[in-house]
Amino acid sequence: MSRVEEFEDLRPLLFSIAYRLLGSVSEAEDAVQETWLRHELSPTRPVSAKAFLSAVVTRVSIDVLRSARVRREEYVGPWFPEPLLTDPYEDPERSAELADSLSMASLLLLERLSPLERAVFVLREVFAFGFPEIASTVGRSEAACRQLAVRARRHMDAGRPRFEADRREREVLAERFFDAIQEGDVEGLRELLAADVSLVADSGGKAPRWAGGFYGADHVSRVLAAVFPPFTRIGGVLEPHPLNGQPGAVLRDREGKVLNTWTLDILDGRIQTIRSMSNPDKLGHMGPVADAWAVLRETQQVGRAVAGWPAELTGPPEGAPAAEAGHESAADR
Repeated sequence: MSRVEEFEDLRPLLFSIAYRLLGSVSEAEDAVQETWLRHELSPTRPVSAKAFLSAVVTRVSIDVLRSARVRREEYVGPWFPEPLLTDPYEDPERSAELADSLSMASLLLLERLSPLERAVFVLREVFAFGFPEIASTVGRSEAACRQLAVRARRHMDAGRPRFEADRREREVLAERFFDAIQEGDVEGLRELLAADVSLVADSGGKAPRWAGGFYGADHVSRVLAAVFPPFTRIGGVLEPHPLNGQPGAVLRDREGKVLNTWTLDILDGRIQTIRSMSNPDKLGHMGPVADAWAVLRETQQVGRAVAGWPAELTGPPEGAPAAEAGHESAADR
C-alpha cells in the first residue's frame, strides 16, 4: 500500500479525532492536511501508520486549540462547535461512544478541559487508544496520562446530560416538534418542550441574534410559533436532518442557501435545549450561505402584519449592523 493509500484509508479517523478536539470542520480539515504534509515529508515510513498519523493530527490539533482558546475568549456571544452532518469514521464496536462524543452538549463540555485533558480523553474514551500510545502522543508519562484521563472523565461525567437511549423515540419527538413549528402550533410545541427549555444562538456577531436567547416553554413555544409561519410564507424551508449525531435541522432561504442549523438536546421525553448556529463563518462547509439580515427583514415584514407577533421581535436583533439597526428598509416603511 502506498503512502497516499495508507493516508486516505485513515483520513476518516484523523478527521474525527481533530474535529472532536477543535469543534471546527475547517480547522479539523486543515489539521488533517498538515498531518499529510508531515507524513509525506517524513524520510522513513512508520511501523504503524495509524499510531503515527493519529499522534501527528493530535499534536497539530493541540497547537491549534491553544491558540483558538484566546480567540474564543474574545468571541461575540455564545460559542458553539461547527455543525457536522455526518461523522466519516465508523466503528461498530464503539458506536455509542462515537455518537455521544459528537453531540453539541459533549463538545461544549470538552471545551472546559485543558488541551491535554481533552486530547487524552478523546484518544482514550472515544477511540480506545492505549496509554503507551497516548503518552507518546502528548509527551507525558503513562502515569500522568492516567491522571489526566481520570480528571477529564470526572469533569465530563459531572456535566454530561444523559440523552434518551432510544434513538427512534428522539427522532419521533423531533418530527413532532418540527411539524408543530411549521404549523405555528403553540400548544403542540409546549407539550414537547421542557419547562426550562432554552433557545440559544451562536451568531458570532455576524448574523441576527435576539437578545441572547429565549427561555421557558411558554416563551419559546410562543416565539417559534410566531416566527415560522411568516418564514415559510416567504419561501423559507426547514429540513430535518441529524446533526452531530442528534436530531436537528437545516434552515434554508427560498434559493436553498443555508440560513442556520438547529440541534436539539432531548432528555426525559422533552426538548431541553435548542441550539441555533447562524454564524456564516461556521456554515460555509455546508454550502452557499444565505443573507440572514435580508431573510429577517422579509420575515419581520410579514410577521408584523400577523396578530400575536411577539413584541421582542419587532426591532432589529442584538448584533445587527449599524445600518440595519438604525433604519428600516424601504420595504418596511
